[in-house]
Amino acid sequence: MTALVFLDPAHPEGRVADPSQPQLKVTSSGITRGDGIFETMLAVKGAPRKLQAHLSRLATSAEALELKVPPSDEWERAISTALREADDDGDLVVKLVAVRDGDAGSSAIAWVLVTPLPQGLRGQRLSVLLLDRGYDSTVAQRAPWLLMGAKTLSYAVNMAALRHARSQGADDVIFTSSDGKVLEGPTSTVLIARVINGVKHLITPQLETGILPGTSQGALFEAARDAGWELGYGPLVPEDLFNADGAWLISSVRLLAEIGSIDGKPLTISPELSAELGELVESVS
Repeated sequence: MTALVFLDPAHPEGRVADPSQPQLKVTSSGITRGDGIFETMLAVKGAPRKLQAHLSRLATSAEALELKVPPSDEWERAISTALREADDDGDLVVKLVAVRDGDAGSSAIAWVLVTPLPQGLRGQRLSVLLLDRGYDSTVAQRAPWLLMGAKTLSYAVNMAALRHARSQGADDVIFTSSDGKVLEGPTSTVLIARVINGVKHLITPQLETGILPGTSQGALFEAARDAGWELGYGPLVPEDLFNADGAWLISSVRLLAEIGSIDGKPLTISPELSAELGELVESVS
């Protein structure tokens, strides 16, 4: 069941609303300009995974947009209310959204939307295209107003990239910078593994390139470190993907997805490494 709860000072536990009815003003710049932020997480048996990491990233995104959002405890209460309203023991998708109220000012309209997990999302082996994002790898440091490390509602380019990939028979995308660095997927973080002299290394691109800090990647890195893996943060170039002992895209809802090919060229596939990393992903909450 779908559940919608607005964060409202008059309703400390959140205001339950009908998701089938109109709820927002057409004048909100969140609607007209994509001026807002969001987070998406998985809830398993009524418990959201990596909740504090998502709330922390939401606050960071809000700060980048100069958007005043409710504090974490209000989000937590609204999430609890939405999950109770959903009344579903299955895996659920929990989406937190805050949009600017009107065209100016810093106040926000905020809500929680809970929906069932889409069928067929897990267990895919992906075919991926490399697409140029059109920025070099230093743009985030040089032009912070581009909001490269914030999770904003302005996802039109990301969705266009996915549509292009699917029109070419691929499943997903990895963006590259104009100076040849591996960045991220439209809705995911890139991971590669290398086994060197028996030591397992897990590597992701550098955050300084302007990618979104992945909550799932961060949680997996902590679990992998505890399991004896060595960790690394790029820089990565496309050749590193082809030379790796395994490559994956990771996200909060789809979790870990193995990459089978890039631009039609097969990658090394390691069922053993995928199984081990998959177990580590499942173990973190």
